[in-house]
Amino acid sequence: MALFLFLILVAVVLGLIGAVADGLGYLLAIGVIVLVADVAFFTVRWSRRGRRRPLR
Repeated sequence: MALFLFLILVAVVLGLIGAVADGLGYLLAIGVIVLVADVAFFTVRWSRRGRRRPLR
C-alpha cells in the first residue's frame, strides 16, 4: 500500500511540474502514465486477493 501511495504522489508531482513549467509537457505525460500504470497494478493485485478461498 505504501508503494501505491508513493507512486500516486510521484505522478501528481510530475503532473504539476509538467503543467506549470514551460516546455516540460513530457513530465505531465509521464505523470499520467505512472498514474494509470499504478492504478492498473493496484486493481489487478486487489482482484487476485478477493479470489482466495477461506481456510476450513
